[in-house]
Amino acid sequence: MNKGRIAFQGELGANSHEACLAAFPDMEPVAHPTFEEAFEAIKTGDCQLGMIPVENSIAGRVADVHHLLPNSGLKIIGERFKPIHFQLMANPGVKLEDLKTVSSMPIALAQCRQVVRRLKLRAEPVGDTALSAKLLAEKPDPTKAAIAPALAAELYGLEILARDVEDTHNNTTRFLVMTADRDPPAPPFTSPCITSFVFRVRNMPAALYKAMGGFATNGVNMTKLESYMENGAFTATFFYAEVDGRPEDRSLALAFEELQFFSERFEILGVYPADPFRAHV
Repeated sequence: MNKGRIAFQGELGANSHEACLAAFPDMEPVAHPTFEEAFEAIKTGDCQLGMIPVENSIAGRVADVHHLLPNSGLKIIGERFKPIHFQLMANPGVKLEDLKTVSSMPIALAQCRQVVRRLKLRAEPVGDTALSAKLLAEKPDPTKAAIAPALAAELYGLEILARDVEDTHNNTTRFLVMTADRDPPAPPFTSPCITSFVFRVRNMPAALYKAMGGFATNGVNMTKLESYMENGAFTATFFYAEVDGRPEDRSLALAFEELQFFSERFEILGVYPADPFRAHV
């Protein structure tokens, strides 16, 4: 029985699609061209959840997402780490020696330089890995290949000519699971948790240093702190952060109390179980 719909950005067959199937096999993955449209689908209730990539171990943070998160009105209820593997695929019957060009999104092409160079292929960038497979299926060409996840080959009837062609095999993307529920159920107390929050420091000398003091004195482990420009201004006073623990923990509660004293905006975006894969990253 289908238990609802989960939004992701990209074409069917993308890494985000694979992440949805792995984490929520009973839900229907729904593709959206942009992150804005995926967020909107969650907010309107068209989709009950969203699977949103926020950072990659090689490429770094997904900039669009971090700018959308603070004002999205959505809550984070989970995280998933997904090892990223790319497959070289072509139309049925095509051989490696037939190929002259390969298409994929620029970041995927950059992460598969060795196979592209070895096969002496000309790289053609497109907007999405799965889109490269879809376009090849729609317009077959014996001289062209696509680099995309294995699911894309299955969906679009392509044959995989070379598997796991990425240069670095520890390539991992971190996804956040989002909901429009403003007060989602708290994670079980048996689970190690992550708390994500945003804040804007007051306009005063050493405000950030003072705001961070409570985390150090209370022994709270901060795993992420990133600054943002707002409204085109070159003043980095807005921050996104993640810490180990939950707000009910005394140490974190004290740290948050001190943070708010030096901040003019503070909002918790989510409290969620840490993915067990985190220990191996």
